[in-house]
Amino acid sequence: MSMNEYKDMIYMDRPISKKHAPMPLENRAAQFMPFAALTGYDDAVSETARITEKKIELSEDEKAELDQILSDLNLVISKRPKASITYFVPDEVKSGGAYVTITANIRKIDSISRIVMLMDKSTIAIDDIISIEPEDVQSSSS
Repeated sequence: MSMNEYKDMIYMDRPISKKHAPMPLENRAAQFMPFAALTGYDDAVSETARITEKKIELSEDEKAELDQILSDLNLVISKRPKASITYFVPDEVKSGGAYVTITANIRKIDSISRIVMLMDKSTIAIDDIISIEPEDVQSSSS
């Protein structure tokens, strides 16, 4: 069939039903919205694409350096020393996690439970810490 067979229809008005009222424009637009056949599929794809980091294992020298910094902070713990702490937070959904850095005053260092307690009583596992940068630590032995 060629286009010439339909050229008489090009300039015709569209048919109007005598039985049904025309559909409002906002309802007509809804019929062209995308169809989500798999509920939650987009969320699952986004979750899979989200990148997590692996936990860094410190060398023995790095662990010793971290222990020394904690020991120095413990000498001035009564002054509630302030430090920037970078530590690993495991992901709740998939393997791996993320590294977070906070700056806070330290309330207590518990070497038996291996935690650092901050002034807001939140805790950080010493084994999750990869670095601590004290701010103006002056021990009483100096």
